[in-house]
Amino acid sequence: MKETKGIRLHIGFFGQRNAGKSTVVNNIIGQELSIVSSKKGTTTDVNEKAMELLPIGPVVLLDTAGIDDVGEVGKLRVKSALKALNRCDVVVFVKDNNPLSDIEKNFIKDVKEKKLVLLSVINKTDLGEISKQDFEFLKNLSDGVIKREGNNFVKDFKDALIKILPENIINQGLILSDIIKPDETCILVIPIDKEAPKGRIILPQVNVIRELLDNNSLSLVCTPDKLDLAIKSLKTPPKLVVCDSQAFKKVSEIVPEEIMLTSFSILFARLKGDFNSFLYGCQKIDNLNENDKILILESCSHHPIEDDIGRVKIPNLLKKYTKKNLIFEHYSGHDFPSDIEKYSLIIHCGACMTTRREVLNRIEISKSKNVPITNYGMTIAKCTGILERSIKPLCF
Repeated sequence: MKETKGIRLHIGFFGQRNAGKSTVVNNIIGQELSIVSSKKGTTTDVNEKAMELLPIGPVVLLDTAGIDDVGEVGKLRVKSALKALNRCDVVVFVKDNNPLSDIEKNFIKDVKEKKLVLLSVINKTDLGEISKQDFEFLKNLSDGVIKREGNNFVKDFKDALIKILPENIINQGLILSDIIKPDETCILVIPIDKEAPKGRIILPQVNVIRELLDNNSLSLVCTPDKLDLAIKSLKTPPKLVVCDSQAFKKVSEIVPEEIMLTSFSILFARLKGDFNSFLYGCQKIDNLNENDKILILESCSHHPIEDDIGRVKIPNLLKKYTKKNLIFEHYSGHDFPSDIEKYSLIIHCGACMTTRREVLNRIEISKSKNVPITNYGMTIAKCTGILERSIKPLCF
């Protein structure tokens, strides 16, 4: 009944070693997520905590290592911390009473260049105040500045967040409520195949069902072989049919043209990414040449199955569609290569297990390198000849 991790607001806590990041995080959650010590470098990996931060809603707090860590291992910790920036909707910069270092100033400037929401928390005020010059620097570059003092810090923190959070971040999570009205019917076509986890259905399907219920819409769930029966059993035709991308071709042949059709992955192209950028990237499939390299990004780490969608089905579809020999490389989890210029196309998964911020960051990097990027659902729709029909429900 709770929001999934990938849809929760991600709030990252950053700062130099011993600035008090972990103390601030522990203060907010009301328990010890991270070990607190006066010794520098106590936090080594990114610690995560999912919680309900009322009245803001479901969030994930990320406590990171110091951005000034030293040594070979320290450099790896800094790299891990900075990598976590790509998942954050909000960056909380924790500053102690020491003068701002060049590392801190450069970090703050980098956060603003990434267009992230920045809240600065001035910590350890009992040891002394920061200089007026440093305070003005934080004030000018942050969306908000608060001090951690007294017993009202958690309230002050939440009030500051509510004040600076953009409306599109607070209300993110719309999947199809603008397409399906209350009392209208949506048929969800869910194959039970090798990729369906035993005893349950995958996360995007769960998210869609929950939103239909919240919207007071009607949902009918079936497998592809029962779709024709499902449509005929309704007195009023469904407003929309949503299917697994892998069943696109078969489903499109069954669903009458007057009924809207799309896929879970295409719905998530809008929910988790930039729909128009993905659509533009998809059109570039027609420009692929012999031996072009294609990067396939999988948000979650998993053991590939025999007929894996990202490692088998999509490569085979693209080779068949383009009639060219193409070279595929795969990255899983939060990894994203720095040398993407060597790729002619990037294909992102549905991103159900990561944040919209991380996907948007990847899209922006791809644009800056002039590398087209699209996603699984659009790629499959393009290769099966039903792209125009499948995106129509989302093109108002």
